[in-house]
Amino acid sequence: MCTVVVLRRPGNHWPLLLAANRDEMADRAWQPPGRHWPAAPWITAGRDLLGGGSWFGVNDDGVAAAVLNRINTLGPAPGRRSRGELPLLALAHGTAGAAAAAIGTIDSTDYRSFNMVVADSSNAFYIRAVSDGGGTVALGSARQADSGAAPSLSVEPLPDGLSMITAYDRDDPRSPRIRRYRPRFVAAPVPLPEHSDWSGWIALLGARDSDPDAGPGGAMTVVTTTGFGTVCSALLALPAPGTAGTKANSPADRPQLLFAAGRPDEVPFEPIRL
Repeated sequence: MCTVVVLRRPGNHWPLLLAANRDEMADRAWQPPGRHWPAAPWITAGRDLLGGGSWFGVNDDGVAAAVLNRINTLGPAPGRRSRGELPLLALAHGTAGAAAAAIGTIDSTDYRSFNMVVADSSNAFYIRAVSDGGGTVALGSARQADSGAAPSLSVEPLPDGLSMITAYDRDDPRSPRIRRYRPRFVAAPVPLPEHSDWSGWIALLGARDSDPDAGPGGAMTVVTTTGFGTVCSALLALPAPGTAGTKANSPADRPQLLFAAGRPDEVPFEPIRL
């Protein structure tokens, strides 16, 4: 159950701030963000060594893309393509609008159920695909289920302000993590990328407390005895239109990507060159 937090502030010098924790099996090998794809050198993204795709990345045009599993769809399934293809597909496009439109044309039944965020400095989109009912997931004493409806794929703009996505729908109160932590992100000091100050968000990304009935899955940083948990974390700031793009001259006018190559409560965030 990964997490993506997006803060949209049109008119601000940093109109798009994004935080992402990746929750995965610890033995699933990966590489930190880099230019790992010779056929797509404009993409900087983490690389999943099992599927060959990515969970989160950004391109040279300042488009960001992240994919999350929906509930009880961890791992590959026979006959389904890797969801890690989807960020790479999105990052082949020069705007978030074009990227979201491209994802909106796929046959979602080729993949297990997923949530996705595609964003640039002007627009951001939440994409929801239910292809296998999503199953059920145990969270503490409560069992919660996806809709189990017929396969569906929807693309909707993210509103201004703060949005939080986990394995459920955007800002979904069924998610114990969203219930507990979305208000904390709203109340936290807004990051100041120009001063490299993400302290409020970093503290929240590494938080391990959860509601009593939620279990470890209700925390921001997940630690379990099963080998599943939070394996890395990322922070991204995109500057205002007209300055976004990795060829901007001033560091304050360039996208800023920070990455923690481990649990964010244990491993520091380091800048990734874009």
